[in-house]
Amino acid sequence: MSRRTDNRHRVATICREATGLPHHICLQWAADGLISRGLPVPDAESAAQRAFEARVVVALADALTYERTHGALLGITAVWPTASGLGIELDPRTSHRVFAALMPMLDAESGALAGVPGLRRGHRWDGGLHLRCAAGGGAIRLLPSAPAWQRPLSRAGAIALGYGDTPLHGAERARLEDWDRGTAARDRLLSRVLRRPRVLNAVGAAHGRANTYGHGRSDLVIEWDADPGIAAVERGFRRSGLAAPDPGAGPPGPSTVGTITLGGAKLVLRTTGEVCPAC
Repeated sequence: MSRRTDNRHRVATICREATGLPHHICLQWAADGLISRGLPVPDAESAAQRAFEARVVVALADALTYERTHGALLGITAVWPTASGLGIELDPRTSHRVFAALMPMLDAESGALAGVPGLRRGHRWDGGLHLRCAAGGGAIRLLPSAPAWQRPLSRAGAIALGYGDTPLHGAERARLEDWDRGTAARDRLLSRVLRRPRVLNAVGAAHGRANTYGHGRSDLVIEWDADPGIAAVERGFRRSGLAAPDPGAGPPGPSTVGTITLGGAKLVLRTTGEVCPAC
């Protein structure tokens, strides 16, 4: 095997282990120059797509914290990441909770907004479902293996906003404006987390549950029981290119064990009982 071919297989293996894609697809991407040792999982090309994916991560992290997820930490088992979009395969056992967590719902009395602001349910295709952002662009596809959208979605005293061409509600606009005051680095980091579910799921493989939360618009914290250790999970994320520098940016700044930084954004990894460095 030539050195070039061997390198392509290594890149393809990292891509497969991070995303859950078939090896032959990742190998073809490596041959086509779509992935590399530095970035073995494709990034979302547009800022709008990265922001949409980042909001999805935040919604799922808030909704599924410390819930039994059968090893799929955000309810995601595999992804199909491309420069222009993202296909998501959900675990059928938790897909109804994931779908409910994504759909924007407004509490009729308090005005509190849940879900992903601006998300709208689009058309079905081959058993799958398109979800799009009605503000700024961005789209994801729920793949056919996750039939969550076939279940009725209703909450007492809540108004469903995420259907068809429903105009943006004022509460959604306010949430989106607040989000836009964050950083491009945060959007890229969280988008990359969403595109590496198999690395993330290593956290829940042993016990199936973890606590996920963030501090404002700057970070995502994942904490779990001691097995696997922080070093192993961090090594998997770094190997998958999570901390690869933004295009055109300088070298990454210093980081500590358990903290992966990208620009001003952080992914903090900690086990139960450890002191959170971002707290």
